Amino acid sequence: MSNFLTNQQIASLVEAIQSAEDHSTGEIRVHIDSNTEERNAKTAFEVFKELCMDKTADRNAVLFHINFEQKYLTIIGDIGIHEKVQQSYWDHLHDYVTSEFAKGNYHQALKSAILETGLELKKYFPVKGENPNQLPNEITFS
Repeated sequence: MSNFLTNQQIASLVEAIQSAEDHSTGEIRVHIDSNTEERNAKTAFEVFKELCMDKTADRNAVLFHINFEQKYLTIIGDIGIHEKVQQSYWDHLHDYVTSEFAKGNYHQALKSAILETGLELKKYFPVKGENPNQLPNEITFS
């Protein structure tokens, strides 16, 4: 698992993802990469594709790709959401999360970022009728 998050905190993040996805057609995933060797670490884009995040109907999936050991965070928003919020949104979110990580606030920073992303997704991709979960909510690890 993770030395940075307890099992209870991981479960809480999954709940935050479910809550954030409730009011939009967007999908949010968190992937924690524990590989400390650069050449073996998968890039966020590889993970994004592996998790089929580029296959959502509205192209509005968001990935938080984290390597705590390397103090590394990448946030990828697929083209549908990225066109709406622009790079400055992701930069702001990234700065907030990494500054909180620096203080050791791993769980709270991620939870806040997930819920904040959910609000943005709701703004641009509100639910109209059925809202099937297109991707699993569990946190993935490598």
